[in-house]
Amino acid sequence: MQNILEMTAADLGRLIAKGRLDPVEITQAYLDAAQNHSEIGRVYTMLTTDRALSEAVASSLRAKSCQRLSPLDGVPISWKDLFDTSGLKTEAGSDLLSGRLPKTDAKCLKNATALGLVCLGKTHMSELAFSGLGLNPVTKTPPCVNDPEAVPGGSSSGAAASVAFGLAAGAIGSDTGGSVRIPAAWNDLVGLKTTSGKISLQGVVPLCQKFDTVGPLSKTVEDSALLFSALCGELPIDLKESSLKGARLAILRAKGINEVREKPANAFDQSIKALKMAGAHVDEITLECVSEALGLTGVLFNSEAYGTWKELIEKNPNVIFDKILARFREGANFQASDYLAAWQSLENLRQTYYSATQGYDAILCPTSPIMPPNAVRLMNDEDYYVAENLMSLRNTRIGNLLGLCAITLPTGVPSCGLMMLAGPHQEKRLLRTAVAAERALG
Repeated sequence: MQNILEMTAADLGRLIAKGRLDPVEITQAYLDAAQNHSEIGRVYTMLTTDRALSEAVASSLRAKSCQRLSPLDGVPISWKDLFDTSGLKTEAGSDLLSGRLPKTDAKCLKNATALGLVCLGKTHMSELAFSGLGLNPVTKTPPCVNDPEAVPGGSSSGAAASVAFGLAAGAIGSDTGGSVRIPAAWNDLVGLKTTSGKISLQGVVPLCQKFDTVGPLSKTVEDSALLFSALCGELPIDLKESSLKGARLAILRAKGINEVREKPANAFDQSIKALKMAGAHVDEITLECVSEALGLTGVLFNSEAYGTWKELIEKNPNVIFDKILARFREGANFQASDYLAAWQSLENLRQTYYSATQGYDAILCPTSPIMPPNAVRLMNDEDYYVAENLMSLRNTRIGNLLGLCAITLPTGVPSCGLMMLAGPHQEKRLLRTAVAAERALG
């Protein structure tokens, strides 16, 4: 039998259902792997061993009595350290929240637990989720699976590392400007950004609640679909008979997003060829509403982030990584009138985008226009840090600004992802298109 740690979450669930694997055996395999891994301290803030084994034992009993709660009942997954876990520290990668002990689980964690998923542990993240790089000198910077000297992408950095290094069958992260998709892409995973409001943010440490979303990082689209359904507390999505034949896709062009470095650009071009070979019709569309929306990034994100955290930050600014502190404080440069006017403009731009793209199954672009940056240089070169952080999030932020759902798929080129964007609350349609694209990409 294939190594447990190499299996997809869906395959683990199927073997549990057939009685060929036991949830306790699976959970113990992951706990042992994590405890013996050289990078465990950079991936997990903690392993929730007692909870995981207790949940696995309960799942095992259900499996033996043919009372499984979902296809992933008994499958162990990790949780980014901004999801509240009852009685266990949830500190969002920041000493500002040191010792914070929630009394209850986050709502989406409750949903997943109610469907039998096993909580394996909490993963490291960018401080207060405010970086696309995954660099966190305050707590830990997780490793990148493709380059030991590079950052892994953020802010769901440990979430990606937990799956990429075989230390969790799947992971749950959050995405405010690309924080699921960037680490997924740089670690050759599937990452799903959900529509704002689709999955409850109750019990999730906020960054910008108008843009914050919850989403899975996984080995396959099927795994992402099953995890998405579990987070929502819904029935699984039927992905059977998905095909790209006749699918209408479009490559997104716009001022300010056309610059892509060589490796991601080549990987994207090869991916488009594969999609066309599978029967998809691919257009190119130029949408300046996207450029205009990106121009609103500072006033919208920084204002809300600083407004959310200003009081706590200014009481103890010295405990925050200076580059994250500077980014938060940029929010003080805007007036309330600027913020309100920007939201009014964004709502109009969203409608323009929806009208221009409604005939397509998905809009395409490289997930990230850059490769994972060098961690040491990020610490020592201010200009490099600012430029790489902004570039890392440039493409993914489009989905958050325009209120879309989105997914990143591995292209077969290390750390290069293909992003597919779809309209609000179109996750089921997007996942069906994505599973067909996944097959085409090999």
